[in-house]
Amino acid sequence: MSWGTELWDQFDNLEKHTQWGIDFVEKYTKFVKERSEIELNYARQIRNLSKKYQPKKKEEDDNKYTWCRAFHSTLNELNDYAGQHELIAENMMSQIIAELTRYTQEIKTERKAHFHDGRKAQQQVEASWKQLEACKRKFERDCKEADRAQQYFEKLDADINVTKADVEKARQQAQMRHQMASDSKNEYSSYLQKFNQEQNEHYYTIIPNIFQKIQVMEEKRIERMGESLKTFAEVDRQILPIIGKCLDGITQVAESIEPKNDSSQVIESYKSGFEPPGDVEFEDYGQAMKRTVSETSLSNSRSDNKADRSSKGKSKTLWPFIKKNKTPKQSKEPLSHRFNDLMTSKPKMHCLRSLRRGLSLKLGSNPEDFSHLPPEQRRKKLQAKIDDINKDIQKEMDQRDALTKMKEVYIKNPQMGDPNSVDPRLAEIAQNIEKLQAEAQKFEGWLAEVEGRMPVKSDPPKRTSVLYETQNSTPPTNNNCAQDRESPDGSYTEEPSSEVQSKVQPETAESGDEFDDADEEIQPTIGTCKALYPFEGVNEGTISVAEGELLYVIEEDKGDGWTRVRRNEEEEGYVPTSYVEVFLDSNAKGAITYI
Repeated sequence: MSWGTELWDQFDNLEKHTQWGIDFVEKYTKFVKERSEIELNYARQIRNLSKKYQPKKKEEDDNKYTWCRAFHSTLNELNDYAGQHELIAENMMSQIIAELTRYTQEIKTERKAHFHDGRKAQQQVEASWKQLEACKRKFERDCKEADRAQQYFEKLDADINVTKADVEKARQQAQMRHQMASDSKNEYSSYLQKFNQEQNEHYYTIIPNIFQKIQVMEEKRIERMGESLKTFAEVDRQILPIIGKCLDGITQVAESIEPKNDSSQVIESYKSGFEPPGDVEFEDYGQAMKRTVSETSLSNSRSDNKADRSSKGKSKTLWPFIKKNKTPKQSKEPLSHRFNDLMTSKPKMHCLRSLRRGLSLKLGSNPEDFSHLPPEQRRKKLQAKIDDINKDIQKEMDQRDALTKMKEVYIKNPQMGDPNSVDPRLAEIAQNIEKLQAEAQKFEGWLAEVEGRMPVKSDPPKRTSVLYETQNSTPPTNNNCAQDRESPDGSYTEEPSSEVQSKVQPETAESGDEFDDADEEIQPTIGTCKALYPFEGVNEGTISVAEGELLYVIEEDKGDGWTRVRRNEEEEGYVPTSYVEVFLDSNAKGAITYI
């Protein structure tokens, strides 16, 4: 069906319909734009949510639990999930909104041109019709004038009183009017034929062609709408595999949660290292002369326990299960001993070191030796601290070796720099290494002390108290508070009675052999370089290069002014960094390349 033949008289309706179609395209474009904004806002909110629940620095220890790691992995997957929704918005903007905006401008221009041509053709037909009407009216007017002139001539010709001259004049006037009517008739007939020809061409050729173009334009618009709707679905479908991978990742980390492992990790995190108390030995008070204090007792006698329970209204809790904000109760001796020392005993004084530690904890800073922690946790903290110090020592040693190399190069090539300029930095590094080694030695001494005090699993449990482990040989008024297992704030201590700490000298291996072994290995190339100037490598460890020569870089300049390069598998050495132009290639790192 063609619009040109079927809708030849619906010019105005077609104009309204095509305008409505363009408005619909603009409406759909606005819809897609708002959808993309929703996707962007959704992605932004997902990212903010993921960022909000990312672990803080103080929560980094939570990663030792599989369920915490699973949750953190879920947050990372949500970030990727949000990225896919951002991709939806981006693709909609580029593939739909931008394309439809451009196409809308094109179709508006095309539609305007087609209807301008149609309007112009219609105006020409209307002008021809007006001219035809004018010719018709003129022909009608001339015919009427000719009839009146003929009637007037006949009237004069019949009148005998009229002169012959007047009759002749009326006859000539009638003939002239008849001639004019005949000319008008011919003109009208000719223009009518012309108008019919133009009208036929207008309605059967010009208008059908214009309407056909408009029909093609409208069909293309509808087709473009269909393509846009298809793209709208494809944009979502393209990200489904990635979103599926994100969801699969969440499922995998959920399945990787190990309750048994997490429950074991709780033991590793909170294990104190203490042995449970042993059996309470029987104390025979029936024989007055054989009364003695059991070495394994932490509590008062049965009668004292009953009095203490009746006064406090709650059960006695044995240390180390007492609350941290309370000091352990001193066990009472038999009444006969306590009565003799009643007047001479003094309040127990905590030693200065314990008081210092308690004060530091109350002020918010933990002791340097982690003595506020149980033995097992203290051992882990000390070991981690020693590992950190050893890493710092290794960094300082690497800097020292690099500066030593640079100094050797300066000594062999004085024109490159003053060797004495490196000495202050070397001295500073030596002091840093000495301080770090002393600190490592101190922490290793504490670690050895903790490991020496750790209970052996094979030993049978024995209910003893460090607080009064020498009661039989020491008077009950002895204030040797260094043996207390708790400081004033309830923290654990591992203070020996003699305050002597064993120092373990750390074994520091010479790193020179390690560097020699590392140098013998073939190092991978990390880029290329081009020699800007010729260089003759006369000193040991250097390599000669010619101007414009291309070499492989195997070690960057570490601040000493030298770059390590390789010509082939056997020839490599150092060249001045200022003599070459380096082109690092990140893709080449980690891969061994030979010339």
